[in-house]
Amino acid sequence: MKTVNSLSGGKSSSYIAIHYPSDYNVFSLVRTNDKSCLYPDAKVRQIVSDLIGCEFVGTTEQDAIIKIMLDLSEKINIDWITGEAFEDIINGSWNKGKNGSHYLPNQMVRYCTTHLKMYPIFEYWKQNINEVCEMRIGFRKGEERRQQNMLAKLNKNGNEEIKIVVGKKGNRNKWGMVEWRKPSFPLIDNNIDSKAVNKYWSENKEINFPTGYYNNCVGCFHRSPLFLNKMYQEHPNKIEWFAKQEEMNAPNTFRKDVNFKQIMNFAPQQEMNFGDFNDCDSGYCGL
Repeated sequence: MKTVNSLSGGKSSSYIAIHYPSDYNVFSLVRTNDKSCLYPDAKVRQIVSDLIGCEFVGTTEQDAIIKIMLDLSEKINIDWITGEAFEDIINGSWNKGKNGSHYLPNQMVRYCTTHLKMYPIFEYWKQNINEVCEMRIGFRKGEERRQQNMLAKLNKNGNEEIKIVVGKKGNRNKWGMVEWRKPSFPLIDNNIDSKAVNKYWSENKEINFPTGYYNNCVGCFHRSPLFLNKMYQEHPNKIEWFAKQEEMNAPNTFRKDVNFKQIMNFAPQQEMNFGDFNDCDSGYCGL
């Protein structure tokens, strides 16, 4: 069975990439064509454009993810892939409400994960592998509950299925389930916890994970409003991108409890402990 390391730009999935060689290393880049999120270095933008096969303007993740993944690419071979730009997915005709606005991804319907991560990785799998593969997931020792939640969703063969268009029935899409990957958990299997991963990267400085770096979208709606306010202080242009999507698609919002304009108006957050890791660090969005 072929092996795949699914990389997120986080410490855990990067640790797996270094310590557990695989047949394929793949990184799905979340991108936006909105120039308010323009990546500041034109030369790097061109390098990334060449890697993903289309123009790279910017990302809704922290810009640090680009340097981290380019540095990691110097050590191992990584295939960079991408789907549609985030705003193009939001504004797709399939996603239009009765009032002409578009539904936004949220905690109940997390279609951003499906379109920005799962579908691009699946298309890569279909083109390069096209058989059930072992895909390493960066859950660490102490995260067995997340592991069990994922295992509970597997089919009788112990494989994960994905729902995709498999053909046409008249003018309508025909949907079906395709077996494509068997998850494995090398960090849990080898008793590697967050302290061990942190220790490794503190002693190996060739890849720099900046203080306060979180490798998910800056405005990820799974984060607490206080955390998102902190992100607004550090990355105002990116939080404003999320606010703009809400304005353009009112009354739809990313969250039920508060919108991004309100988050931006919170009192500034000072030093708060939001943790060293986040749930996207594993290379799998299991929230």
